[in-house]
Amino acid sequence: MTQESPAVRVSTLELFFDLVFVFTVTQLADSLAHHLTPAGLLNVVLILVVVWWMYSGYAWLTNAVAPTTSGRRTLLLIGMAGFLVMALAIPEAFGKYGWIFGLAYVVVNLTHSVMFLQAGPAATRVMRTLGPLNLLAALLVLAGGLLPEPWRHLCWLAAPVVQISAGYLHPAELHHISAAHFVERHSLVTIIAIGESIIAIGVGVGADLSGGVIMAAVLGLCVAYYLWWAYFADGDRRSEHVLAEAGDPKRRARLALNAWGYAHVPILLGIVVTAVGIKKTLGHAFGALPWNEAITLGGGVAIYLLGHAVFLRLLGQPGAAYRIGVAALCLATAPLGHLLAVAQLAAVAAIMAGGAIAEDIHRIRRSSLAEAIGDFGRGS
Repeated sequence: MTQESPAVRVSTLELFFDLVFVFTVTQLADSLAHHLTPAGLLNVVLILVVVWWMYSGYAWLTNAVAPTTSGRRTLLLIGMAGFLVMALAIPEAFGKYGWIFGLAYVVVNLTHSVMFLQAGPAATRVMRTLGPLNLLAALLVLAGGLLPEPWRHLCWLAAPVVQISAGYLHPAELHHISAAHFVERHSLVTIIAIGESIIAIGVGVGADLSGGVIMAAVLGLCVAYYLWWAYFADGDRRSEHVLAEAGDPKRRARLALNAWGYAHVPILLGIVVTAVGIKKTLGHAFGALPWNEAITLGGGVAIYLLGHAVFLRLLGQPGAAYRIGVAALCLATAPLGHLLAVAQLAAVAAIMAGGAIAEDIHRIRRSSLAEAIGDFGRGS
């Protein structure tokens, strides 16, 4: 039976690992900024899905096997090196450095399997199914780096299919999941990834610091702030409680896989696309954006909020409707950006602020009503 270990928290080494992983987010944003087309977006999605699968695998790994010995720390360093090389190869992952990305991905997979086998007999049973399927997905990515088109993209498309299948084919109920550590790990990587939006502000501004540019930069910061608000405004504590209360091991594992695994893909993708949108907007804040760039700003926020809405639905938590409504309104600002970039940036920030405030007022009223009902019940 799965037991909760509330004292288990994320180590500084795991946080170091997360910083290396988030370099892939930076690289993906840069790649999308240079190839802002449907094909470029598809490539970013494929890379993000396969990379996130293995990052998530390492989050599950350190949840079960703490990196407390020299051997485990060395293995984690090898995994970090693999993620670093993959990130460096991202700009040419579908070109001349595809084989480098694929080889590093194989190393990341093998290291994960070797380290996971140290978690005990239950982990050994898990890895009998999960390990070979993970390796098959990694070999498909490597093959994609070596083969010409159309086989290259076909291999890349097949890899996530294998990974999603692996999530449901292996005995997930044998995983030991500490809710406190698991939720904190994913929260930390999300906040670090949101920091990519702040980096985009600095890259987009350049050397010209006129009053208008400073105003646009502050608006970009506001957008990043409300990305944080949507995810972290008391939500991480509630989500930890929900995961901890899922006492059945199989239900807890499925909830962890669906909510923190699959639902976080659009969340991270939204951060990547939003960062690109902010960068493009600040590049010519007082001009008109091309349609693809105007759609990127509102669309990135929309993808992020829709991903978080799915996350909340999976946890049975309130707030999904607000996020869906705000996502639709942000996406609808694209025509405004096609007229004046900074106007769209201001509109997106205002819409996100309005949605956050409205949700907060509703939450306060709901809490006050619950307290009043409780007081009435105690009084009677």
